[in-house]
Amino acid sequence: MTEDFSPAETARGRALRRAQSPPLMAGRLAGLALLLSLGLTPAGAALTGVFGGAWGLRVLAGGLLLVLLRQAVTLPFSARVRVVRRRYGLVTQGWGGWAADVARGLLVSVPLALAALYGFYGLGWAWAALGAACAAVALSWLAPVVLEPLFNRFRPMDAGPLRDALLELAARDGVPVRDVLVADASRRTTALNAYVSGFGRTRRIVAYDTLLTTAPAGEVALVVAHELGHVKHRDVLRGTLFGALGAAAGVCVLAAFLATASPYAADDPRGLFLLAAAAAVGSALAGPLGCAVSRRAERRADRHALELTRDPAEFIAMQRRLTVANVSDPDPPRALHLLFGTHPTAVQRIAAARAFTTPTP
Repeated sequence: MTEDFSPAETARGRALRRAQSPPLMAGRLAGLALLLSLGLTPAGAALTGVFGGAWGLRVLAGGLLLVLLRQAVTLPFSARVRVVRRRYGLVTQGWGGWAADVARGLLVSVPLALAALYGFYGLGWAWAALGAACAAVALSWLAPVVLEPLFNRFRPMDAGPLRDALLELAARDGVPVRDVLVADASRRTTALNAYVSGFGRTRRIVAYDTLLTTAPAGEVALVVAHELGHVKHRDVLRGTLFGALGAAAGVCVLAAFLATASPYAADDPRGLFLLAAAAAVGSALAGPLGCAVSRRAERRADRHALELTRDPAEFIAMQRRLTVANVSDPDPPRALHLLFGTHPTAVQRIAAARAFTTPTP
Protein backbone atom coordinates (compact mmCIF):
# COMPACT_ATOMS: atom_id res chain seq x y z
CA MET A 1 0.00 0.00 0.00
CA THR A 2 1.35 3.42 -0.91
CA GLU A 3 0.30 4.70 2.53
CA ASP A 4 3.46 3.01 3.83
CA PHE A 5 5.27 5.90 2.15
CA SER A 6 4.67 9.58 2.63
CA PRO A 7 3.39 11.58 -0.35
CA ALA A 8 6.80 13.25 -0.58
CA GLU A 9 8.65 9.89 -0.65
CA THR A 10 6.31 8.50 -3.31
CA ALA A 11 6.54 11.66 -5.40
CA ARG A 12 10.35 11.66 -5.18
CA GLY A 13 10.60 8.03 -6.37
CA ARG A 14 8.20 8.67 -9.24
CA ALA A 15 10.01 11.86 -10.22
CA LEU A 16 13.33 10.01 -10.49
CA ARG A 17 11.73 7.23 -12.53
CA ARG A 18 10.20 9.75 -14.92
CA ALA A 19 13.44 11.72 -15.19
CA GLN A 20 15.76 8.79 -15.90
CA SER A 21 13.45 6.63 -18.03
CA PRO A 22 13.76 8.73 -21.23
CA PRO A 23 17.59 8.65 -21.41
CA LEU A 24 17.61 4.98 -20.36
CA MET A 25 15.21 4.04 -23.15
CA ALA A 26 16.88 6.38 -25.64
CA GLY A 27 20.25 4.76 -24.93
CA ARG A 28 18.86 1.29 -25.56
CA LEU A 29 17.18 2.40 -28.77
CA ALA A 30 20.30 4.23 -29.97
CA GLY A 31 22.43 1.13 -29.47
CA LEU A 32 19.89 -1.02 -31.30
CA ALA A 33 19.56 1.51 -34.12
CA LEU A 34 23.33 1.53 -34.58
CA LEU A 35 23.47 -2.24 -34.92
CA LEU A 36 20.50 -2.37 -37.29
CA SER A 37 21.89 0.42 -39.47
CA LEU A 38 25.22 -1.38 -39.79
CA GLY A 39 23.81 -4.88 -39.97
CA LEU A 40 21.19 -4.18 -42.64
CA THR A 41 23.45 -2.09 -44.91
CA PRO A 42 26.83 -2.69 -46.61
CA ALA A 43 28.43 -0.30 -44.12
CA GLY A 44 28.87 -3.02 -41.52
CA ALA A 45 30.61 -5.35 -43.93
CA ALA A 46 32.91 -2.54 -45.04
CA LEU A 47 33.90 -1.74 -41.45
CA THR A 48 35.09 -5.30 -40.86
CA GLY A 49 37.75 -4.75 -43.51
CA VAL A 50 39.48 -1.70 -42.01
CA PHE A 51 42.45 -3.82 -40.85
CA GLY A 52 42.59 -5.86 -44.05
CA GLY A 53 40.61 -8.59 -45.77
CA ALA A 54 42.00 -11.61 -43.95
CA TRP A 55 39.45 -13.61 -41.91
CA GLY A 56 41.14 -13.07 -38.56
CA LEU A 57 41.61 -9.35 -39.15
CA ARG A 58 37.96 -8.96 -40.13
CA VAL A 59 36.86 -10.56 -36.87
CA LEU A 60 39.27 -8.36 -34.93
CA ALA A 61 38.14 -5.15 -36.64
CA GLY A 62 34.47 -6.04 -36.41
CA GLY A 63 34.68 -7.02 -32.76
CA LEU A 64 36.58 -3.90 -31.71
CA LEU A 65 34.31 -1.57 -33.66
CA LEU A 66 31.19 -3.36 -32.43
CA VAL A 67 32.07 -2.71 -28.79
CA LEU A 68 33.60 0.74 -29.22
CA LEU A 69 30.95 2.19 -31.52
CA ARG A 70 28.12 0.93 -29.35
CA GLN A 71 29.84 2.37 -26.29
CA ALA A 72 30.30 5.71 -28.04
CA VAL A 73 26.66 5.89 -29.10
CA THR A 74 25.20 4.94 -25.70
CA LEU A 75 27.70 6.81 -23.51
CA PRO A 76 25.96 10.24 -23.68
CA PHE A 77 22.71 8.67 -22.51
CA SER A 78 24.48 6.88 -19.66
CA ALA A 79 26.06 10.18 -18.67
CA ARG A 80 22.65 11.84 -18.68
CA VAL A 81 21.24 9.13 -16.42
CA ARG A 82 24.18 9.72 -14.11
CA VAL A 83 23.46 13.45 -14.00
CA VAL A 84 19.84 12.76 -13.09
CA ARG A 85 20.76 10.29 -10.36
CA ARG A 86 23.36 12.70 -8.98
CA ARG A 87 20.65 15.34 -8.72
CA TYR A 88 18.72 12.96 -6.47
CA GLY A 89 21.74 12.29 -4.28
CA LEU A 90 22.42 8.74 -5.48
CA VAL A 91 25.81 9.37 -7.14
CA THR A 92 28.88 10.21 -5.08
CA GLN A 93 31.59 9.40 -7.63
CA GLY A 94 33.29 12.08 -9.70
CA TRP A 95 33.47 12.05 -13.48
CA GLY A 96 37.06 10.80 -13.39
CA GLY A 97 36.08 7.74 -11.39
CA TRP A 98 33.16 7.12 -13.72
CA ALA A 99 35.44 7.34 -16.77
CA ALA A 100 37.80 4.84 -15.13
CA ASP A 101 34.89 2.45 -14.60
CA VAL A 102 33.90 2.81 -18.25
CA ALA A 103 37.48 1.99 -19.26
CA ARG A 104 37.50 -1.07 -16.98
CA GLY A 105 34.24 -2.19 -18.51
CA LEU A 106 35.78 -1.99 -21.98
CA LEU A 107 38.82 -3.97 -20.82
CA VAL A 108 36.40 -6.74 -19.85
CA SER A 109 33.88 -6.53 -22.70
CA VAL A 110 36.34 -6.30 -25.61
CA PRO A 111 38.16 -9.61 -24.91
CA LEU A 112 34.84 -11.36 -24.19
CA ALA A 113 33.30 -10.07 -27.42
CA LEU A 114 36.35 -11.07 -29.48
CA ALA A 115 36.45 -14.54 -27.91
CA ALA A 116 32.75 -15.03 -28.69
CA LEU A 117 33.14 -13.87 -32.29
CA TYR A 118 36.26 -15.93 -33.01
CA GLY A 119 34.45 -18.92 -31.58
CA PHE A 120 31.30 -18.32 -33.63
CA TYR A 121 33.09 -17.79 -36.92
CA GLY A 122 35.98 -20.19 -36.37
CA LEU A 123 34.41 -23.25 -34.74
CA GLY A 124 31.13 -23.70 -36.57
CA TRP A 125 27.73 -23.35 -34.93
CA ALA A 126 27.75 -26.67 -33.01
CA TRP A 127 31.10 -26.18 -31.31
CA ALA A 128 30.36 -22.48 -30.84
CA ALA A 129 27.13 -23.37 -29.03
CA LEU A 130 29.01 -25.71 -26.72
CA GLY A 131 31.67 -23.07 -26.15
CA ALA A 132 29.03 -20.45 -25.31
CA ALA A 133 27.48 -22.75 -22.72
CA CYS A 134 30.87 -23.47 -21.13
CA ALA A 135 31.77 -19.77 -21.13
CA ALA A 136 28.53 -18.88 -19.34
CA VAL A 137 29.32 -21.39 -16.59
CA ALA A 138 32.96 -20.30 -16.32
CA LEU A 139 32.06 -16.60 -16.06
CA SER A 140 29.54 -17.32 -13.33
CA TRP A 141 32.26 -19.02 -11.29
CA LEU A 142 35.00 -16.50 -12.05
CA ALA A 143 33.02 -13.27 -11.67
CA PRO A 144 33.21 -13.05 -7.85
CA VAL A 145 36.98 -13.57 -7.70
CA VAL A 146 38.10 -11.96 -10.97
CA LEU A 147 35.56 -9.39 -12.19
CA GLU A 148 34.06 -7.99 -8.98
CA PRO A 149 37.46 -6.85 -7.61
CA LEU A 150 38.02 -4.81 -10.78
CA PHE A 151 35.15 -2.50 -9.86
CA ASN A 152 35.00 -2.61 -6.06
CA ARG A 153 37.35 -2.89 -3.12
CA PHE A 154 36.43 -5.37 -0.42
CA ARG A 155 37.55 -5.72 3.17
CA PRO A 156 36.60 -8.28 5.81
CA MET A 157 33.87 -7.07 8.13
CA ASP A 158 35.24 -6.19 11.54
CA ALA A 159 34.76 -8.85 14.20
CA GLY A 160 31.74 -8.08 16.31
CA PRO A 161 28.07 -8.83 16.97
CA LEU A 162 26.86 -8.08 13.42
CA ARG A 163 29.43 -10.30 11.73
CA ASP A 164 28.69 -13.09 14.22
CA ALA A 165 24.95 -12.67 13.66
CA LEU A 166 25.28 -12.89 9.87
CA LEU A 167 27.49 -15.98 10.05
CA GLU A 168 25.08 -17.55 12.53
CA LEU A 169 22.17 -16.73 10.23
CA ALA A 170 23.91 -18.45 7.31
CA ALA A 171 24.79 -21.47 9.48
CA ARG A 172 21.20 -21.76 10.72
CA ASP A 173 20.07 -21.66 7.10
CA GLY A 174 22.51 -24.41 6.15
CA VAL A 175 24.44 -22.17 3.75
CA PRO A 176 28.22 -22.35 4.25
CA VAL A 177 29.96 -19.02 3.65
CA ARG A 178 33.66 -18.34 3.78
CA ASP A 179 33.61 -14.75 5.00
CA VAL A 180 31.61 -11.56 5.42
CA LEU A 181 32.97 -8.69 3.33
CA VAL A 182 32.23 -4.99 3.09
CA ALA A 183 32.18 -3.36 -0.37
CA ASP A 184 33.20 0.27 -0.72
CA ALA A 185 29.99 1.22 -2.53
CA SER A 186 29.95 4.68 -0.94
CA ARG A 187 32.62 5.93 -3.32
CA ARG A 188 30.05 5.54 -6.12
CA THR A 189 26.58 5.75 -4.62
CA THR A 190 24.38 6.23 -1.59
CA ALA A 191 22.20 3.25 -2.59
CA LEU A 192 21.85 0.35 -0.13
CA ASN A 193 22.38 -3.33 -0.93
CA ALA A 194 23.94 -6.63 0.07
CA TYR A 195 24.39 -9.92 -1.74
CA VAL A 196 25.85 -13.41 -1.50
CA SER A 197 28.28 -14.29 -4.27
CA GLY A 198 30.49 -17.18 -5.27
CA PHE A 199 30.26 -20.94 -5.13
CA GLY A 200 31.72 -23.38 -2.65
CA ARG A 201 34.91 -22.01 -1.13
CA THR A 202 34.49 -18.62 -2.82
CA ARG A 203 31.01 -17.98 -1.36
CA ARG A 204 30.84 -14.87 0.79
CA ILE A 205 28.30 -12.44 2.15
CA VAL A 206 28.96 -8.93 0.81
CA ALA A 207 27.35 -5.85 2.36
CA TYR A 208 27.55 -2.32 0.98
CA ASP A 209 29.21 0.03 3.45
CA THR A 210 26.27 2.37 2.83
CA LEU A 211 23.91 -0.27 4.23
CA LEU A 212 26.03 -0.83 7.33
CA THR A 213 26.20 2.87 8.16
CA THR A 214 22.49 3.48 7.56
CA ALA A 215 20.42 0.46 8.61
CA PRO A 216 20.11 -1.19 12.03
CA ALA A 217 21.47 -4.69 12.46
CA GLY A 218 18.05 -6.34 12.17
CA GLU A 219 17.42 -4.84 8.75
CA VAL A 220 20.91 -5.78 7.56
CA ALA A 221 20.21 -9.36 8.65
CA LEU A 222 16.94 -9.37 6.69
CA VAL A 223 18.66 -8.18 3.51
CA VAL A 224 21.21 -10.97 3.96
CA ALA A 225 18.46 -13.51 4.73
CA HIS A 226 16.84 -12.61 1.41
CA GLU A 227 20.14 -13.16 -0.39
CA LEU A 228 20.65 -16.47 1.42
CA GLY A 229 17.26 -17.44 0.03
CA HIS A 230 18.67 -17.20 -3.48
CA VAL A 231 21.45 -19.59 -2.49
CA LYS A 232 19.11 -21.94 -0.64
CA HIS A 233 16.79 -22.19 -3.63
CA ARG A 234 19.74 -22.52 -6.02
CA ASP A 235 18.75 -19.42 -7.97
CA VAL A 236 22.36 -18.67 -8.92
CA LEU A 237 22.94 -22.26 -10.03
CA ARG A 238 19.65 -22.28 -11.93
CA GLY A 239 20.50 -18.94 -13.49
CA THR A 240 23.91 -20.25 -14.53
CA LEU A 241 22.46 -23.39 -16.09
CA PHE A 242 19.63 -21.53 -17.82
CA GLY A 243 22.16 -18.96 -18.97
CA ALA A 244 24.33 -21.72 -20.42
CA LEU A 245 21.38 -23.33 -22.19
CA GLY A 246 20.18 -19.94 -23.39
CA ALA A 247 23.63 -19.07 -24.73
CA ALA A 248 23.85 -22.37 -26.61
CA ALA A 249 20.31 -22.02 -27.98
CA GLY A 250 21.00 -18.43 -28.94
CA VAL A 251 24.04 -19.45 -30.98
CA CYS A 252 21.96 -22.06 -32.80
CA VAL A 253 19.14 -19.61 -33.53
CA LEU A 254 21.56 -16.94 -34.73
CA ALA A 255 23.34 -19.43 -36.98
CA ALA A 256 20.00 -20.50 -38.48
CA PHE A 257 18.98 -16.86 -38.95
CA LEU A 258 22.23 -15.93 -40.70
CA ALA A 259 21.97 -18.97 -42.96
CA THR A 260 18.71 -17.59 -44.36
CA ALA A 261 19.06 -13.81 -43.97
CA SER A 262 22.74 -13.02 -44.48
CA PRO A 263 24.25 -12.54 -47.94
CA TYR A 264 27.53 -13.92 -46.57
CA ALA A 265 28.63 -17.44 -45.73
CA ALA A 266 28.29 -18.70 -42.15
CA ASP A 267 32.03 -18.31 -41.53
CA ASP A 268 32.31 -14.88 -43.21
CA PRO A 269 32.83 -12.09 -40.63
CA ARG A 270 31.36 -9.52 -43.00
CA GLY A 271 27.98 -10.54 -41.55
CA LEU A 272 29.17 -9.71 -38.03
CA PHE A 273 27.05 -6.58 -37.52
CA LEU A 274 23.94 -8.37 -38.76
CA LEU A 275 24.72 -11.09 -36.21
CA ALA A 276 25.01 -8.47 -33.46
CA ALA A 277 21.78 -6.77 -34.54
CA ALA A 278 19.87 -10.07 -34.49
CA ALA A 279 21.30 -10.89 -31.05
CA ALA A 280 20.27 -7.47 -29.72
CA VAL A 281 16.72 -7.82 -31.05
CA GLY A 282 16.44 -11.31 -29.59
CA SER A 283 17.71 -10.10 -26.23
CA ALA A 284 15.18 -7.24 -26.19
CA LEU A 285 12.30 -9.58 -27.03
CA ALA A 286 13.36 -12.06 -24.33
CA GLY A 287 13.75 -9.31 -21.73
CA PRO A 288 10.20 -9.38 -20.29
CA LEU A 289 10.36 -13.16 -19.87
CA GLY A 290 13.65 -12.84 -18.01
CA CYS A 291 12.15 -10.16 -15.78
CA ALA A 292 9.19 -12.41 -14.97
CA VAL A 293 11.52 -15.26 -13.99
CA SER A 294 13.57 -12.84 -11.86
CA ARG A 295 10.48 -11.51 -10.05
CA ARG A 296 9.41 -15.05 -9.21
CA ALA A 297 12.83 -15.81 -7.72
CA GLU A 298 12.77 -12.56 -5.73
CA ARG A 299 9.33 -13.34 -4.27
CA ARG A 300 10.61 -16.76 -3.23
CA ALA A 301 13.69 -15.19 -1.59
CA ASP A 302 11.46 -12.72 0.26
CA ARG A 303 9.38 -15.60 1.60
CA HIS A 304 12.55 -17.39 2.65
CA ALA A 305 13.76 -14.31 4.54
CA LEU A 306 10.45 -14.08 6.41
CA GLU A 307 10.51 -17.78 7.29
CA LEU A 308 14.14 -17.57 8.42
CA THR A 309 13.80 -14.47 10.58
CA ARG A 310 10.10 -14.59 11.55
CA ASP A 311 10.15 -10.80 11.71
CA PRO A 312 7.69 -9.29 9.19
CA ALA A 313 7.70 -5.92 10.96
CA GLU A 314 11.47 -5.60 10.49
CA PHE A 315 11.06 -6.81 6.89
CA ILE A 316 8.57 -4.02 6.23
CA ALA A 317 10.90 -1.47 7.83
CA MET A 318 13.75 -2.77 5.68
CA GLN A 319 11.70 -2.48 2.49
CA ARG A 320 10.74 1.06 3.41
CA ARG A 321 14.36 2.00 4.04
CA LEU A 322 15.61 0.45 0.79
CA THR A 323 12.89 2.11 -1.26
CA VAL A 324 13.40 5.57 0.25
CA ALA A 325 17.22 5.42 0.27
CA ASN A 326 17.38 4.11 -3.31
CA VAL A 327 14.75 6.69 -4.42
CA SER A 328 12.59 3.96 -5.97
CA ASP A 329 8.99 4.29 -7.09
CA PRO A 330 7.08 2.11 -4.58
CA ASP A 331 4.26 1.38 -7.05
CA PRO A 332 5.30 1.96 -10.70
CA PRO A 333 2.85 1.57 -13.63
CA ARG A 334 1.92 -2.07 -14.20
CA ALA A 335 2.94 -2.20 -17.88
CA LEU A 336 6.34 -0.68 -17.16
CA HIS A 337 6.88 -3.07 -14.27
CA LEU A 338 5.97 -6.13 -16.37
CA LEU A 339 8.37 -5.10 -19.12
CA PHE A 340 11.37 -4.03 -17.05
CA GLY A 341 10.85 -4.87 -13.38
CA THR A 342 13.25 -7.49 -12.05
CA HIS A 343 11.85 -7.36 -8.48
CA PRO A 344 8.35 -7.14 -7.06
CA THR A 345 7.40 -3.56 -6.26
CA ALA A 346 7.90 -2.27 -2.73
CA VAL A 347 4.11 -2.18 -2.29
CA GLN A 348 3.86 -5.85 -3.32
CA ARG A 349 6.71 -6.91 -1.04
CA ILE A 350 5.25 -5.12 1.97
CA ALA A 351 1.82 -6.61 1.26
CA ALA A 352 3.39 -10.09 1.15
CA ALA A 353 5.04 -9.47 4.53
CA ARG A 354 1.71 -8.45 6.03
CA ALA A 355 0.04 -11.54 4.54
CA PHE A 356 2.76 -13.67 6.15
CA THR A 357 1.46 -12.64 9.56
CA THR A 358 -2.13 -13.54 8.74
CA PRO A 359 -3.08 -16.97 10.14
CA THR A 360 -4.46 -19.48 7.64
CA PRO A 361 -8.19 -20.04 8.38
